[in-house]
Amino acid sequence: MGIDAVDRRILNSIQSNFPIDPNPYEKVAESLGLTEADVLDRVSALKAAGIIRRIGGNFVPDKLGYVSTLCAARVPAEKLDLFAGVVNDYSGVTHNYVRDNDFNVWFTFIAPSMKKIEQSLDEIRRRTGVAEVLSLPATKVFKIKAEFIL
Repeated sequence: MGIDAVDRRILNSIQSNFPIDPNPYEKVAESLGLTEADVLDRVSALKAAGIIRRIGGNFVPDKLGYVSTLCAARVPAEKLDLFAGVVNDYSGVTHNYVRDNDFNVWFTFIAPSMKKIEQSLDEIRRRTGVAEVLSLPATKVFKIKAEFIL
């Protein structure tokens, strides 16, 4: 699926300025001169096509009493789909991606405690048979704004 100029305007609008409002899509539509139904239809299509992965807030974990870690796993090619699916079952996983490296699957994990993360990583190891999963806890967080102008 390609995106057109209207899709680009919607994506540019919602990625950093999503309205905090009981009717956010109506506000987006008003700001772009569209109808709410058109915005909803287009956002649904973009999500179905995998262009939009998720719509939600980003929070600083430690400000909410949570901890985070970056994980790296050495996953055999034949287990990549299984491993990714299992990792994605955990609500604390915010990113999960393949890299060209010996440790070829990287993901971030946020939870109320490091003990909870370690328990979850042990479950992931058991469920997938992938033993080499490193946990690299954040010691200092540097936040940058990643915004993609389309």
